[in-house]
Amino acid sequence: MSEQRRYSFEFFPTKTDAGHEKLLGVARELAAYRPDFFSCTYGAGGSTRDRTLNTVLQLDGEVKVPTAPHLSCVGDSSADLRELLTTYKNAGIQRIVALRGDLPSGMGLASGEMRHANELVEFIRNETGDHFHIEVAAYPEMHPQARNFEDDLSNFVRKAKAGADSAITQYFFSADSYFYFMERLRKLGVDIPVVPGIMPVTNYSKLARFSDACGAEIPRWIRKQLEAYGDDLESIQAFGEQVVSEMCERLLQGGAPGLHFYTLNQAEPSLAIWHNLKLPR
Repeated sequence: MSEQRRYSFEFFPTKTDAGHEKLLGVARELAAYRPDFFSCTYGAGGSTRDRTLNTVLQLDGEVKVPTAPHLSCVGDSSADLRELLTTYKNAGIQRIVALRGDLPSGMGLASGEMRHANELVEFIRNETGDHFHIEVAAYPEMHPQARNFEDDLSNFVRKAKAGADSAITQYFFSADSYFYFMERLRKLGVDIPVVPGIMPVTNYSKLARFSDACGAEIPRWIRKQLEAYGDDLESIQAFGEQVVSEMCERLLQGGAPGLHFYTLNQAEPSLAIWHNLKLPR
């Protein structure tokens, strides 16, 4: 594992022109901190996919920060994925975040030709060799659809063996869950870098909904304090910033190879943590 830590910011493609302009403004602000890369989430099929593609090419080509598109195998055929990989490769994109993707409600597992992220990693390697640095997802608190923790670890090992270079975790609020996950991976012989995904706390009700859906645990003491603040957004954000900054400090001191910020297309919440940590940029 490289001694050089890496820092990155994640965006999601917007549905409106105004939202897109705001995203580019935020990206330019964050670009001044010289992150190692941006990433951009993915919507399978049609218009959402096109928005991802356009956003990625703009961030990479105009904002001038290397940008990694998310790519998921559910909902897209091998031909669609092959075309996207060719487009990205020709545009000089060098990093991809390879995910299974969420199953749309009511859709059976046979929608795409691939069902699991390790198959997508293999597909990218077969199609493009070593051109792309491939990131995969990691779940220190277990993927919400995994049968159990051991199964989930096995899934991760399969992704690493298929050719993943490194991983980004789902966000979490317990550094212990990350350290335990890393300990288990090392015992299974997996030594690729796993970078913690960091979610700044800005709005408690949205965070609670999101966390329920993706299986991220908000520890009771944090939840109860956030609940107690009610509609006092300033207190929620100040407390959230402190808790997340302290966790990040512990993660970096404990050997985490960097941090990946889920920006939700905002600059300030991530930068507040960045400044607290006095990150080297």
